[in-house]
Amino acid sequence: MPDYTEDPQLPAWYCIRTHPKREHLAAKSLNQLDHIQAFCPRLKYKKATRRGKIWWVEAMFPGYIFAFFSRRQSERLVTHTHGVMTLLKFGTYIPEISATFIAELIQQIETQGADDTLILEPTVNKGDDVEIAHGAMRGIKGTVLKVLPSSERVKLLIGFLGDRQVIEADIYSLLLPNKPLPKD
Repeated sequence: MPDYTEDPQLPAWYCIRTHPKREHLAAKSLNQLDHIQAFCPRLKYKKATRRGKIWWVEAMFPGYIFAFFSRRQSERLVTHTHGVMTLLKFGTYIPEISATFIAELIQQIETQGADDTLILEPTVNKGDDVEIAHGAMRGIKGTVLKVLPSSERVKLLIGFLGDRQVIEADIYSLLLPNKPLPKD
């Protein structure tokens, strides 16, 4: 599969704009059509709410999915599919998406054994500087002293009322540090 065909007769990957919060439905509809392969990468993560910790699933690229098809043969069919708004275009130019990019994204997701969902787990280490995101201590910064993985909690050293205190906090109630991405 070539990266950029520039020939509307040959199939290529394109970015498709979808209706808000309907990315997965548009991909499902496109996958039911002949000669069209759709890919809707999604993120799955836990989030603390008033009801407790729940799993959230949302599009990795909100409002957009990818589809592999021949523009000359299927563009009209794609743009009139349930959940699809239009092809991503800049004026009259419709860019192709690199097949290498799509393949690497699919490979990264498949290493977790998920269909189209990348599972995000918060990672915090001893010595990380964090900030409490919500609750009575919102905005207080501290340093992680110990990670308690079985209970998804951490021990923090914070400055509070002019003294240093050790507290326990839910890992999902913290703003985690900005860590550099690993270099390949």
